[in-house]
Amino acid sequence: MDLVELKEKETIRREDAAARLRAIADELASGNDIVLERDHLRFVARVPDEVQLKIEFEVEDDGTEFEIELTW
Repeated sequence: MDLVELKEKETIRREDAAARLRAIADELASGNDIVLERDHLRFVARVPDEVQLKIEFEVEDDGTEFEIELTW
């Protein structure tokens, strides 16, 4: 059972998606925690110096999926 799980799916412009990914990358690069705020709740993930990175790329009849996953 997950202690906390936050899933978000929305349709946004590709430029906005890039800006969001850049902001996450900047936080990781600067050694800061990852912070998500939703519905008056604040989630903080402390990220260690080393993480596992998984990248998946799938092309199917009904669409394409590019997934980036960090675990630690």
